[in-house]
Amino acid sequence: MKERVEQDEIFSQVLRAGRRTYFFDVRATKADDYYLTVTESKKFTHDDGSFHYQKHKIYLYKEDFSEFNEMLKAATEFIVNEKGQEVISERHQKDYKKEETTEETKTTESFTDISFEDI
Repeated sequence: MKERVEQDEIFSQVLRAGRRTYFFDVRATKADDYYLTVTESKKFTHDDGSFHYQKHKIYLYKEDFSEFNEMLKAATEFIVNEKGQEVISERHQKDYKKEETTEETKTTESFTDISFEDI
């Protein structure tokens, strides 16, 4: 099986974000056109202190840039508009406490009382 060898980066940027690192690399096709790879590299540490990286990569080509940018912008704006800029998660805040949800709370949130006399 012939493995694909990626071209050297023409332009590269790195974003370090905790255990994750994002690489934005511009590469050239065989026809000498450019495309973008975005790689997420996440570090996992084992109990014995050793570690490994798990990588996920996407390839973006020029014909998809406009729609990709629009969808990324719409999704990020939705998140910020709905939840604000503050990061709320167990991983990012040591004092984060999840709201306890009881069966009674689930039931009252899920159903509305109706009177069959109204029907």
